[in-house]
Amino acid sequence: MLEFSEVSKSFWTGTQRKVILDRASFRVELGKSLGILAPNGTGKTTLINMMAGLEKPDEGTIRRDCRISFPVGFTGGVNQKLSAMENCRYVARLYGLDPDYIEAFCRWLCDLEEYFDQPLGFYSSGMRARFTMSLTLALDFDMYLVDEGMPGAVDAEFNRKAGEILRQRLENATLVIVSHSPETLERFVKTAAVLKNGQLHMFDSLEEARVLYDYQTQG
Repeated sequence: MLEFSEVSKSFWTGTQRKVILDRASFRVELGKSLGILAPNGTGKTTLINMMAGLEKPDEGTIRRDCRISFPVGFTGGVNQKLSAMENCRYVARLYGLDPDYIEAFCRWLCDLEEYFDQPLGFYSSGMRARFTMSLTLALDFDMYLVDEGMPGAVDAEFNRKAGEILRQRLENATLVIVSHSPETLERFVKTAAVLKNGQLHMFDSLEEARVLYDYQTQG
């Protein structure tokens, strides 16, 4: 379970204070994947980072009673000076997993060949996306967090393999995905919420959430 209790978060933009959450309370239960609709610029990435523990709330409490992933495709958890191999083994030890297995899985999935043993700082953006996605899928989580759908990678074969593995993971895991596009959520979830005025409004169906979202974005 993931639970926000009276959570507030805001930023000073230089001219005004931007409120992301205002004493918001909601819960995501395991087994009930959730899509969150929010227009661009309203704090989607901040919200998903707070769920992952990458950002702290200004006020309130966030409870995580399960294994929650960092956002799929998140690059901040890897060291650009280390190789993909070294990053794999380091992250595996952090999670108490077998470094040999994590390295072998990532080598197979991202298929970077000799670049796998080179520092990430030499990678193109597409290569980094393939590696970080592979690393996320190598770890076993109860809840996966996705910001704006599957991260883009230039390699179609990689996207096919990664997409199939993610679908397999979600057979036994829960997904939380944030997006500005209802069409993106349709591919992954049946229930949804809308981020509006610092509150997360929960609905039993994506169709219900879309009514409020369309009204919000058209108003």
